Amino acid sequence: MKLYGIPKSFLVIACLMTFTFLVQAQTTAKEFVLVKPDQIVWGDAPAGVKSTVLYGDPSKPGMYVVRNIFPDGIMSTPHFHSEDRFVTVIKGTWHAGTDASWDPATTVGLPAGSMMFHPAGVVHFDGAIKGATEIQIIGMGPVSTTSIYPKEGRFGSPRKLN
Repeated sequence: MKLYGIPKSFLVIACLMTFTFLVQAQTTAKEFVLVKPDQIVWGDAPAGVKSTVLYGDPSKPGMYVVRNIFPDGIMSTPHFHSEDRFVTVIKGTWHAGTDASWDPATTVGLPAGSMMFHPAGVVHFDGAIKGATEIQIIGMGPVSTTSIYPKEGRFGSPRKLN
């Protein structure tokens, strides 16, 4: 079939190419985001944990980047997240447990430069055992965290719970 003497298939391809160009133009027209260390504003979380959002907002749709600093001997209590997350160790050694025990003896130590994938819905706990540890978390929001032992709080000194 032809429209004004132009084959219909040609018109469909031309429309798709125009749409693709518009989508690409929109996605590449964003600004760069630069955050230097002296621009980071750290907030206080329970048990001396420091936290900052470098990009996005974990409570809203879209990508986010956060950093946390855990003081010596403080770990998150067993929990899980509603979305996948990628954790990179910036400084120190990050200790990760992949169960609900909160037993520091069951953790794996990840030195600076290591990365760990946290799948959505999988229980884990993590933090610093010896020396402060800084991590960076990248994920897609909105994300929620569900605690396995809410009475224990979000962070604290780990001990075997089960």
